Amino acid sequence: MKHLLNLLAAIALLVWGTHLVRTGILRVFGANLRQVLARSISNRYTAAVSGIGVTALLQSSTATALIVSAFVGQGLITLPLALAVMLGADIGTSLVTVVFSFDLSWLSPLLIFTGVVMFISRSSTNVGRFGRVLIGLGLMLLALRLVSESTQIMVQSPIVQALLASISSDLLLEITVGALLAVLSYSSLAIVLLTATLASTGIVPTEMALGLVLGANLGSGLLGVLTTARSPVEVRHVPLGNLVFKCLGVLVAAPLIGVWLRELRPHLADDVSTVVLFHLSFNILLALLFIGVVHPIGRAVMQMLPKPQRIANGRPHHLDPSALGTPSLAISCAAREALHQADVVETMLLGILTVLKNNDLRLAEELRKLDDTVDELYSAIKYYLTKISREALGEEESRRWTDIISFTINMEQIGDTIERILMDIEDKKIRKGRSFSDAGMAEICELHARLIDNLRLGMSVFLNGSVRDAQKLLEEKARFRDLEHAYASTHLERLSGNTVQSIETSSLHIDLISDLKRINSHICSIAYPILESAGALAPSRLRSDVLATSKEPI
Repeated sequence: MKHLLNLLAAIALLVWGTHLVRTGILRVFGANLRQVLARSISNRYTAAVSGIGVTALLQSSTATALIVSAFVGQGLITLPLALAVMLGADIGTSLVTVVFSFDLSWLSPLLIFTGVVMFISRSSTNVGRFGRVLIGLGLMLLALRLVSESTQIMVQSPIVQALLASISSDLLLEITVGALLAVLSYSSLAIVLLTATLASTGIVPTEMALGLVLGANLGSGLLGVLTTARSPVEVRHVPLGNLVFKCLGVLVAAPLIGVWLRELRPHLADDVSTVVLFHLSFNILLALLFIGVVHPIGRAVMQMLPKPQRIANGRPHHLDPSALGTPSLAISCAAREALHQADVVETMLLGILTVLKNNDLRLAEELRKLDDTVDELYSAIKYYLTKISREALGEEESRRWTDIISFTINMEQIGDTIERILMDIEDKKIRKGRSFSDAGMAEICELHARLIDNLRLGMSVFLNGSVRDAQKLLEEKARFRDLEHAYASTHLERLSGNTVQSIETSSLHIDLISDLKRINSHICSIAYPILESAGALAPSRLRSDVLATSKEPI
């Protein structure tokens, strides 16, 4: 029992080390990896090469699948090119397996010690995050040595020998066990390394080890499908296509296991080399077979999983759960959804003027219902952002996280204000059959037009972070305030002239221009984080020289 627990602990340590490396690389290089993928994917061959490089760093083809799937979901790359990336990604993780198959246990203490020092001393920086990667690499090497030591004792047990004999008699069972282990451990890399180590100690026959390797590859494809099960259809296409590659590859490779053992095993150094090189050869074979047919496979996948007819509603379109493992990608998804929320607010704002001019009660009711959509989007974005690990965010990403929260809060408050404006228009104008004077309506139209322009400028500032546009937006706040004061004064002049229409709509008119000013203030708030980070904000608007000379009453 003690030796079994030692083996299970070593396996758990191997899986955990793989997790540390994958998440650490994503935290340090996540945004850069996305840029490399986005810029290098020009054709199927460069896509495959970029997949090899990125996955060699991540040590996880599943992580690469999630990143590429999100790209497809956002329309940044086509499905065939994404499938080509995945063919390269599988080769990349196989190359990492070959590297780890060498005896590098002597590096384990050095990596763990260096990683711990870096992580403790500068945990919130990229240096500390890279230290986390070194810790993971050291734990993986340590775990492989512990697995080898534990299995050398267990291989002598008659019970273990009988159990392995029952499994090794059925190739389909071996593949199933390998796939199940890969899904449970969330890492085909860990399972292939474990299988190679077990084969080297004799606890697992070499023929059975190759069956487990095929199963681990199949489990890797299945893992991507399961991870993206709740994502939009466009995102699910890539893992499904990759799983199709894996299934076809297993069908081709399974009958060739005997040929591999008979023809190539005599030329290989040991059982470890036999296992890891079979894993590498399998994925190279997959790439050679399918790199030329990614377009037909892509079309077949889209037929297997067709896109539903998209209906305009308030449901989140861009909050991809599978992107949460890559914080920089999740931040991008949240920003896109925030812009979708702003689009709904713009629709509400545009509709106000139509309601005012045409006394359209039906449109007013539809616009007020859109406020529920704005509120739902705000809640969804906020909840999505809370699931992103703040520790995994760099300084710039953390600031972007805050900007998105602030932006969505402002949009939600604008939606509430518009709903209140519409209710006032219904109660104080439409149902009472009143109308604004020509001069009064012209003033409202002027403020409304400026408000629409400012909202669109604010969306641009949020998207691009332009300091120049942010300054322009803040200048519009002062102009809007001056206009509001001027129009309030001219309205009072019309009241003193006993203009009947102005008298009847006075309360609504004053409230309306005040609410429009309030909406403009929320829009202009988008500029503050941009200007503050650029150091373009003054500490205070108060004039200290005036305050110093003023005397408070006793």
